[in-house]
Amino acid sequence: MVSSRGSSISAGFMVRRQAKEVLARLRLEPRHNLLLLDLVLGIEADATTEFPQPQVVVAWAGNEVAGVVSLRPSLILEAGLDSGSLAAVLPLLSGMERGLIKSQADAVGPVWESLRVLGRQSLLDRYEECHVLDGKNASRTPLILPRGARFRRADPGDLEALVFAARSSLREENRPDPFYGDPEGFRRWVQGRVERARLLEVSGQPVFVGYADVQRPEGWLIQGVYSWPDQRRRGYARAGMLGMVNEAIESGAEHVQLAVVEGNLPALGLYGALGFEPLSRLRTILFC
Repeated sequence: MVSSRGSSISAGFMVRRQAKEVLARLRLEPRHNLLLLDLVLGIEADATTEFPQPQVVVAWAGNEVAGVVSLRPSLILEAGLDSGSLAAVLPLLSGMERGLIKSQADAVGPVWESLRVLGRQSLLDRYEECHVLDGKNASRTPLILPRGARFRRADPGDLEALVFAARSSLREENRPDPFYGDPEGFRRWVQGRVERARLLEVSGQPVFVGYADVQRPEGWLIQGVYSWPDQRRRGYARAGMLGMVNEAIESGAEHVQLAVVEGNLPALGLYGALGFEPLSRLRTILFC
């Protein structure tokens, strides 16, 4: 195990046999740690090897889990990570030459400063608001589709439409488009998410897409929401989001959550009308 030490706390890459202890820690704050929880659950379920590729770093105070951080696929910090755990984890982050940080805003600063000192540069640095809808108290609104619309799961035949939406969304956010450097790799990445995508289509043409990237009893996480530009302001985004929310509630999810870029008033208005409420402030940094 590769490890580092900060004061009396040590840190090392998690192996599968440690998953139960790590999960018990993350389940203390499932809403704030949903992505980490999903990642560790995936590692626990992967019985192909006792030593999966390093994805999660655990800070240990003796035999007790003191903090959790993921390095892949994104750099995510456990909510409330204390300074001792952060100090132990930081040396293991120094090898990251590029990546994406997305965590509670107050926790990102020290991590980004340590990476910036090493010469990393930000390609995107923005604040977002995490909003949640309580599944237990939510009143299920019937999904009444606009005329000619159909809500459904995506299938492999939707790949090119999903690639278009993913690239268009990146450009609208002024983010680099990885398609130019590796078109087949980008297609494979989108293809790996097809089963999590939900579409609203009109006359067989997609007009809205969203991804249920986490689907756990502890909560659903919706990401990658995009509406085709020429089909906006027609009620399709509301219908698509409502379809996803209803699916999550029917599955028994404790809550549904998503993140909105600060200042995106149309999106904030839509999610507020569906019953979402603010949970926390996030900071997202794409760096190289």
